[in-house]
Amino acid sequence: MTSTLTIGTAPDSWGVWFPSDPEQVPAERFLAEVVEAGYEAIELGPYGYLPNDPTELKETLEKHRLSVLAGTVFSHLHQPGSWDDVWKQVTDVAALTQAVGGEHIVVIPDVWRDHKTGEPKEERSLTDEQWGLLTSGHDELGRRILDEYGLHVQFHSHADSHVGYQPDIERFLEATNPDYVNLCLDTGHVAYYGGDSVDLITRYPERIGYVHLKQVDPAVVAAVLEQDLSFPAAVKMGAMIEPPLGLPDMPPVLEALAGLGREIKGIIEHDLYPCAPDVPLPIAKRTKTYLSSCSNVSIDMGAVR
Repeated sequence: MTSTLTIGTAPDSWGVWFPSDPEQVPAERFLAEVVEAGYEAIELGPYGYLPNDPTELKETLEKHRLSVLAGTVFSHLHQPGSWDDVWKQVTDVAALTQAVGGEHIVVIPDVWRDHKTGEPKEERSLTDEQWGLLTSGHDELGRRILDEYGLHVQFHSHADSHVGYQPDIERFLEATNPDYVNLCLDTGHVAYYGGDSVDLITRYPERIGYVHLKQVDPAVVAAVLEQDLSFPAAVKMGAMIEPPLGLPDMPPVLEALAGLGREIKGIIEHDLYPCAPDVPLPIAKRTKTYLSSCSNVSIDMGAVR
């Protein structure tokens, strides 16, 4: 038995990082172009970019015949006393995700340096005590989100966060409870720090709960790491690139996912902020076409339009 891979897209692939920003495309254009590109499912993106009233959001999604796979929240649970702040954010996003039929909450750890200036906000590495707070906090977050909203937490390793390199990802997985938190395997962020997505899939098959499929340009990333630049700076330099132009090689990743023998959901993602408004749609179309052609995985992305 091979996996069925249900793949959508997300506001991020249209250069959307914030609820409101003059450099971003309006939500209505994003939704219309998602449909034009042939996708039938999305993530919600930053809370407030799409309507945050459940009734209005349902009507908007029905208008475009789109479904929702996941919502996204950010966490800093390695910091003492952070629970209430994280949970307040979660309640808004989880309630909205549940209301429109999503099944997952993607949790991204906050970055250790300022997104705008690149200056450090805290140490790059966590102490053992902070690691304990991080892992126990996400177990509790996953348990409560599952109990109260019926949604599954998928932890997203991320560039410039404390869980970016593959040994960090492995440490997180080995210290957390698979009943409550698993991995959103973002192939681009894993490759950003030289990690191996196929190895993670092979060695932690039961922990792959959700996927973000994307690639990085190795030459750009090498320059970014050499100069110790921030992730937003890397994105502006073109660190993320459409397949098959970058890393990781997608066919082996898709074949490894097929070997899991179960349904996997996720998105095609391309970090683009900021970008010209005419850039995302052609990339979304080409990426969908490419991924649909390069594996024996059954990929459901909707009818080709």
